[in-house]
Amino acid sequence: MVRLQTVPIDVARLWNELRADSDGAIAQFLGVVRDSNRGRRVLHLDYEAFTEMAEAEMSRIERETHGRFAISEVALAHRVGRIEIGEVSVAIVVAAPHRAPALEACRFAIEELKRRVPIWKKEVFSDGEIWIEGAGERRVERNPSAAETDPDQA
Repeated sequence: MVRLQTVPIDVARLWNELRADSDGAIAQFLGVVRDSNRGRRVLHLDYEAFTEMAEAEMSRIERETHGRFAISEVALAHRVGRIEIGEVSVAIVVAAPHRAPALEACRFAIEELKRRVPIWKKEVFSDGEIWIEGAGERRVERNPSAAETDPDQA
């Protein structure tokens, strides 16, 4: 199950869609928008994705997760658009007969999603914004007030 969506992620719905009576473990990872980063106050996040590529890569990760771990089901959901403080931006939910493969699969899926899927995050601060690519390797900062006075800052 792969979802790239603009509406809030319904974690309970994912959980209920995956779970079966044969599963003794449900592991989940939720990425939640926090109100600060590196000492700066975050106002909200904006996510953008290359939709077709993102969904295709998420589907590959889903298949790889099934192939590597003894699990029943896995769901990968990621929001795009504006996301407010406290909202879920990404969810990985794994159902399995036992906890160890569920936990391992959950970690694998989120790490691969962050590393491989073409989704970009913009952190919006009270004094500027930063685009973050992938797992945060590259940061492009823009300070709106500086751009107005200094064209080299734009």
